[in-house]
Amino acid sequence: MFKKAFLLFLLMFFSVNSTSGQCAMCKAVVENGDVDMAEGVNNGISYLMIFPYLLIAGLFYTLYRYRKQTKN
Repeated sequence: MFKKAFLLFLLMFFSVNSTSGQCAMCKAVVENGDVDMAEGVNNGISYLMIFPYLLIAGLFYTLYRYRKQTKN
């Protein structure tokens, strides 16, 4: 179970670079700008998406360690 969840996390973590998510307001602003500005906005959004995944991974690791200690 843990191995499958870990592999899913790795898949999601490494696929962040290939996604280009934008909110509606950011998309409207970027459509009027140049390509470099659009890439900068996409990179910033991807950068901000990493931290929730890291927090969740830390929580799962802490829970895993706690459950492992209680079994012993």
